[in-house]
Amino acid sequence: MKLFGWLYDKVLSWSQHRRAPAILAGLSFSESVIFPIPPDVMLAPMAMTQPQRAWQFAWITTIASVLGGIAGYWLGYFLFDPVVLPLVEWAGYEEKLARVTSWFHEYGFWIIFIAGFSPLPYKLFTVTGGMLSVAFLPFVLGSVISRGLRFFLVAWLLKTGGPKMAVQLRTYVDRIGWGMVILAIIAYVWTR
Repeated sequence: MKLFGWLYDKVLSWSQHRRAPAILAGLSFSESVIFPIPPDVMLAPMAMTQPQRAWQFAWITTIASVLGGIAGYWLGYFLFDPVVLPLVEWAGYEEKLARVTSWFHEYGFWIIFIAGFSPLPYKLFTVTGGMLSVAFLPFVLGSVISRGLRFFLVAWLLKTGGPKMAVQLRTYVDRIGWGMVILAIIAYVWTR
């Protein structure tokens, strides 16, 4: 089944759209607050197919993501009890919230840095940071450094590969995609 090849082609076509930088900014902002899909899925093909603009795309992603992180912080700070907590309870994320809260108490600034750079859901940390009233300037600094490192690393890796990498990746995208699905299922079963 060639599902991932079709998706790959679709994302590559979106990355060439004239409004792709604005879409990238919107995706980056919303992912830091509520949206589940990371901006890397748009940044990567844009940097790969337009390597001469990779740094520009990394800046757009970083700035929009940090601004989204700030919005998430203020959402947690001002609206946690009336808005966010009911959504957390509805989604069944109380345990995840408790875990993130304990990480904030244990690691402080470093948890923002780790969450911003890693594939952990950054939005949980932005909203929780506001809920816990963590120091705002270190929160922003940790976000700028970690998000910048992550997105510039992605841009550099795919800029280096360039359009040739896009062709090579297309050959293996279905195998990679199904391999990731199988690994996700195994990980899910293993953790249950």
